[in-house]
Amino acid sequence: MKATIKDVARLAGVSFKTVSRVINNEPTVGKDLQEKVWSAVKELNYQPNLSARQLRGAPSFIGFVYDNPNSHYVIDIQRGILNECRKQGFELVIHPCDAKHDDIHDEITAMVKRSHIAGLILTPPMSEMPSIVELLTELDVNFVRILSGSSEPDKLAPCVYIDDRKAGENITQYLIDLGHRNIGFLAGETEHKSSGERYQGYLDALNKNNIPLKPALVMPGEYSFESGVERTKRLLNTDEKPSAIFACNDEIAAGTLFAARLMGVSVPQNLSIVGFEDSPFSRQTWPKLTTAQQPNDTIAASAAAILIATVRGSKGEDEAQAIVNDFHPQLIVRDSTCPAPE
Repeated sequence: MKATIKDVARLAGVSFKTVSRVINNEPTVGKDLQEKVWSAVKELNYQPNLSARQLRGAPSFIGFVYDNPNSHYVIDIQRGILNECRKQGFELVIHPCDAKHDDIHDEITAMVKRSHIAGLILTPPMSEMPSIVELLTELDVNFVRILSGSSEPDKLAPCVYIDDRKAGENITQYLIDLGHRNIGFLAGETEHKSSGERYQGYLDALNKNNIPLKPALVMPGEYSFESGVERTKRLLNTDEKPSAIFACNDEIAAGTLFAARLMGVSVPQNLSIVGFEDSPFSRQTWPKLTTAQQPNDTIAASAAAILIATVRGSKGEDEAQAIVNDFHPQLIVRDSTCPAPE
């Protein structure tokens, strides 16, 4: 049977009114009692009555705001947030938008005011836009940013960050260790910091191995299959033909593989390909793609846990240490890479 508020009170050894005050984030309950109540809530998997809480003015919704054309990325992030929300008795409000739209600030303001949300989770490029961060700070709404970097950029709000630069260096070093010297780099959109961070990692590895940068091998573009196809065709028609290509995500890498097949280039014998993220694209191609594993659902769940702890005002030192703030994508070697041709 579904647990009730009285079940929680009985297990925690408090009155049901105390449970109600804790769940509604009232500041009159001591830390020790809060911990007992939340422990009982988790043990019983108690789901508060969200409609009643909303009528009493207690926010029960987490908002996920994004602008990203990669459906696999969005689904993974959504799944991670939703799983954490369900564990902790919150609902999820999903708000796709166009970060480049002139009215984006008005749109976010209206969404915050009408949705009765407890807080927001932002993903790139929204999370990396200073104007959005300033707006949410002015609106006095809790938010957590998922972004690229090796450390948090400021103290304005909690961050979950991914060390794309080191991952980019590891990918490039792996290709260099296989004997590759002409390594192409296919970037994503410039407004996504991850693209620049992965490029910096690419440069770091070249510099450490005294390999000069060849600008003709570096091509800006989009995080899309079509962009991967178009740019790979151009790369393979240049005098500086690459023996390996580092694609900024798996969707680009899948496009690279498709273009190579159209042009009769054997993968990996004559062209090694590495992607990034370990999305379904990396496992549904043939050969399967070597990639850097980025656990987007785990990253999103961590962001949601931090946000909910912040909303409840229960983020003590021990809890903060238990929530992972930084992630380091790990190289997964599959069939799309091999030693450079002699």
